[in-house]
Amino acid sequence: MFKTYSTELAGRKLIIETGKIAELANGSVMVRYGDTVVMVNVTASKEPREGIDFFPLSVDYEEKLYAVGKIPGSFMKREGKPADKAILTSRAIDRPLRPLFPKDFRNDVCVVATVLSVEQDNSPEVCAMIGSAAALAISDIPFGGPTGAVNVGYVDGQVIINPTVAQREKSRLTLTVAGTEQKITMIEAGADEIPNDTMLEAIKTAHEEIKKICYFISDIQKDIGKPKFEYVSFAVKSEVYEEIEQQFKERMYQDVQAPDKDTRDANMTKLAEDINNYWLEKYGEEKCEEDKRDIADSIHDLEKACVREMILKEHKRPDGRKIDELRPLSCEVAVLPRVHGSAIFTRGQTQAMSIVTLGMKSEEQILDGVDEETGKRYMHQYNFPSYSVGEARPSRGPGRREIGHGALAEKALVPVIPSEEEFPYAIRVVSEILSSNGSTSQASICGSTLALMDAGVPIKRPVAGISTGLITSKENPDEYIMLTDIQGIEDFFGDMDFKVGGTKEGITAIQVDIKCDGLTYDIIAEAFARTKVARDYILDEIMLPVISKPREELSKYAPKIITMHIAVDKIKDVIGPGGKMINKIIEEAKGVKIDIEEDGTVCIYSVEGQDGNRAKKMIEDITKEIEAGSIYDGTVTRIASFGAFVDLGAGKEGLLHISKISNKRVEKVEDVLAIGDEITVKVLEIDNQGRINLSMKELEVTAQEEKKED
Repeated sequence: MFKTYSTELAGRKLIIETGKIAELANGSVMVRYGDTVVMVNVTASKEPREGIDFFPLSVDYEEKLYAVGKIPGSFMKREGKPADKAILTSRAIDRPLRPLFPKDFRNDVCVVATVLSVEQDNSPEVCAMIGSAAALAISDIPFGGPTGAVNVGYVDGQVIINPTVAQREKSRLTLTVAGTEQKITMIEAGADEIPNDTMLEAIKTAHEEIKKICYFISDIQKDIGKPKFEYVSFAVKSEVYEEIEQQFKERMYQDVQAPDKDTRDANMTKLAEDINNYWLEKYGEEKCEEDKRDIADSIHDLEKACVREMILKEHKRPDGRKIDELRPLSCEVAVLPRVHGSAIFTRGQTQAMSIVTLGMKSEEQILDGVDEETGKRYMHQYNFPSYSVGEARPSRGPGRREIGHGALAEKALVPVIPSEEEFPYAIRVVSEILSSNGSTSQASICGSTLALMDAGVPIKRPVAGISTGLITSKENPDEYIMLTDIQGIEDFFGDMDFKVGGTKEGITAIQVDIKCDGLTYDIIAEAFARTKVARDYILDEIMLPVISKPREELSKYAPKIITMHIAVDKIKDVIGPGGKMINKIIEEAKGVKIDIEEDGTVCIYSVEGQDGNRAKKMIEDITKEIEAGSIYDGTVTRIASFGAFVDLGAGKEGLLHISKISNKRVEKVEDVLAIGDEITVKVLEIDNQGRINLSMKELEVTAQEEKKED
C-alpha cells in the first residue's frame, strides 16, 4: 500500500514515500527534500554467508548524472565507477548503521541509495542517510535503529542546519552528524580552524534535529514496519569460550602486553596454536574440527576482553603507555632529491611519507558529479600498500578506505592552503604509508604539512592530526576510559576511533568511527580537549623544530610561474587559429606551459626562469597595441616592388613604402632590405581600414637632428 509521510527539516518539507516502487526489496523508500529525490532500497540474503567472521554489510550511494541534467562525458555515455565523493558518502551512510545490527548476524545486507533528482540547496547525501535508516527500519531485516543525519554549517557566527548553496559558500564549517535518539553515532567534518566549543555546539544543535528525524522514522516503523525475521546466530558457544577463558586467560593477559607489535603478534600466534593443540588433545580431531570456528572466535573474544579489562580496570595499555601518553614521534623533511617537497612522519610503528608536486592550474582535478563543485586545485591521495602491514598481496589500486583517508587528510589541510591569487599552482600531495600500526591518516596529515612547507607552499599555519580511542564498561554505561594516540590493537578492540586534525587555532577536520551504540556529549568534549593538547605538543615539540615555516624558495625542479594580464579581446590573438600561435610560443620558449583564464590572466610555467621570460616577451609582443608615432622593432617578411612588409608582432604587419626607407634614393627595395632583416621603424599612421604605414626615413631625420644638437 502506497503511503506518504512528511515532516519539517530545517524549515523545509521532508517527505518519505513507500509502497509504490521496488516491492521485491526487503525495504524501499523514496525521500523527497525540495526537488531533491533519493530512492533507497535494502535487501538481505536468506541465509548467512559461510566462512566469515564479520557482518557483510555493503552500502552503495549511486549518483546518476541525469539527476542534474548531465550526459556522462565518457565514451560509453553511461556512469562508470563511482566518483570519490560518492564513495565517501557510502562510507558516511555505513558508519552509523553498522553498529546497530546484531553482533552475531552474518546475512548479507545491501543498502543502495540512488540519486534521482538534485536541487543543490537540499543535500542528496542527507536524504540518502535518512532514507537508509528509514528503509531498514520498515524492513524485516534485524536492525536496532533508527538513526537520523543532518549537515551543519557555521555562517556569521550562527550554526545552520542543512545550509543552502549560498550559505555553504560563506560557511566556515562543513559538518555531517548522524545519531540515534540518545547518542551521536557519526561525525565527519571539514572546518576553517573552528574552536572546540563551537564545534561541540554545532554537534549538539545537529543532534536536536536528529532526534526529530528519529521520532519521525519510528512513527513510520510503528505504522507499517514488518516484523524482523529470525536468523542463524553466529554467537560463540558459551561452553567453548568459558573453557578457553578458564585455561588461558592469565597467559593471554600477559602475552597481549608487548611494546612491539611484531612481538605481540608472535605471542598471539603461539597462544592460538597452543589452544588448538589443547582442544585436540582433550577432545580429539573430530570435536576439534567441529568447534574450529568457535575456538577461533573465542580466542579473538578473549584477547579483546583482556585488552579492554586491562585498560578499563588497571589503566594499562598493551604497549605500557599511560592513558594520555603519545607513542615515540619523529619526522624529517627533504628526504627525496628531485621532488618538489617531501617528508616522513613516524609515530611508533606507524610511518607515512608524503610527497608534494606543484603543477599548472589547468592540471587541477576535474569533478563530474551531481553537485556544483567542478574541480579542485588541492588534491590529496593516500596509498596503503600491503607491505605496510607485513602482508604479501598485489596492489589493486585505491579502495574505499584509501579514498576515505585521503579525503580526511585533504579536509584537514585545505583551510591552510594559500588562495589561487597568492599561489597560482595546482597542488598534489601523495601519502605513502610505509608502516601501519594505527592512525595512519593522522600521520599522513602531519607528514603532508611538513612536505608542503618543504616545498615552499606558503600555508597559513601547520596542521597536525591525532586520534583518541574509547573503552566502555558493559556493566556501567557511564564508566569509560579514553586513550590518546591509539595503536592498531586499541582501535580494533576499542569502541571509537575519534580522529581530529587541526592547527593551534582550531579544528580543520574530524572523522569518527564508532563501534558502540553512540557517544555522549561529555565523551565528545573530552575527545576535543585531548586531541587539542596532543596536537599542540606534536606541532611545538616535534614538527616545528624540524621546519619552522615554509621555505622561502621553491625547489629548483618545481615550475616557476610568471603571471601577467592581457586584454580579454587579445586572448584569441595569443592562442591563434587552432592554437597555432600558443604552440609556437611553447616551442620557441623550450617547452614552457601556459594557462590563460577567461579574465585575461596568463600564467607561464617554466623550470628555467629565462624560458618563462622569453614566453612573456612573446606574449607582450602579440598583445601590444600599435600606436601612431611609436617606434617598434620588426622583421621583414615580404618584399614587393613598392616596398617591404614588416612584422611588428601582435599579429600586426605594416607597409614600409620604398619612398620611406631612406633619405637617399632607393632604386630597388632589394638593394637595401632582405627577407628576415631585423629593422627599427616608426609608425606614421594607421588608416581607417587598420592599415599601418611605416617609415625608416623618419628615424634617420631624427638621428641627424640629434647629432646637430650635440
